[in-house]
Amino acid sequence: MVTIYDIAAKANVSAMTVSRVINNTGKISEKTRAKVRRVMEELNYVPNQTARSLVLQQTKLLFLLITDIMNPFYTTLARGAEDAAKKSGYRLLFGNSDESLEKEADYVTTILTARVDGVLVAPAGDPSLPHLESLRRHHVPFVLLDREVPGIECDIVLGDSKDGARRLVEYLIERGHRRIAMVNGSSSISSARLRLQGYQEGLKLNDLPCDERYVYETSFGPLKDLTEMEQWIERMDPLPTAIVAGNNVLAIEAMKLLRDRGIGVPDDMSIVCFDDLGPYSESEPFLTVAAQQAYQFGYMGMQMLIERIDERGAAAALPWKKIVLPADLIIRRSVKDLAQ
Repeated sequence: MVTIYDIAAKANVSAMTVSRVINNTGKISEKTRAKVRRVMEELNYVPNQTARSLVLQQTKLLFLLITDIMNPFYTTLARGAEDAAKKSGYRLLFGNSDESLEKEADYVTTILTARVDGVLVAPAGDPSLPHLESLRRHHVPFVLLDREVPGIECDIVLGDSKDGARRLVEYLIERGHRRIAMVNGSSSISSARLRLQGYQEGLKLNDLPCDERYVYETSFGPLKDLTEMEQWIERMDPLPTAIVAGNNVLAIEAMKLLRDRGIGVPDDMSIVCFDDLGPYSESEPFLTVAAQQAYQFGYMGMQMLIERIDERGAAAALPWKKIVLPADLIIRRSVKDLAQ
């Protein structure tokens, strides 16, 4: 194995100079730096990251913990986070909780064991509070994405869930719909609560009743069993003319159920949802959506995390930041115009 002493001997410099070049510390001329790096390349030297992290108290590793890697929103978010991390010289590890508190707890243990420098996390929900408190106790900086958790103050990047849901409802009403249902994520998730509020507000502002029978709560993640959602659809009498889905996964699941029952979209039932379908929306543009800025969620969240890491040890901590990104209403073919 090539050591810094081998490099020092061939470059005719001290081992301390080689160490400073590797760690980018100290005052060394560019000519000397270039010579040392040239020798490192010639000898195929690979720095010992474990030893380096002990010296610098940094691993240059960050962790992104999301709830559903299959959801195009999160895959696009992950790309933004990775781009921002790479730009600042960090490597990124990924974890997928599947909306499970148990899996999230396991990942938090992994994060603490791996000694990462910081975490970008979309929490499973309000019960994630002990996991976040554990990160804080161990002095691991973190930034929340998409979801707030009551009881914890931190940096966060959110979408305007309430406004986006209200705009979806208002668009349906403009197209003549009066019986509008909603299938949504768990009320233990802040974004689901806000989307429900936006749905209710859209109805109330247009003097339409909020019928509890027209609201169904489930998981935001992939559903293994659609029986309960199917029963909900069967119980609604009369059937709604439109459904607002709390995210893209729920919209797709609802469309499958409707299709199996011979209910066509949009001819027999209109559907709109939160979050776009990523590249699939470009090849087959169909769903009308409130599209969140997924890439910016990841990129901006990562920038905030790195800023928080860089300011550790400062005399005065930076104030917590909260960024709220608006959703864009993208109108496609999933809504039937009943106003005509």
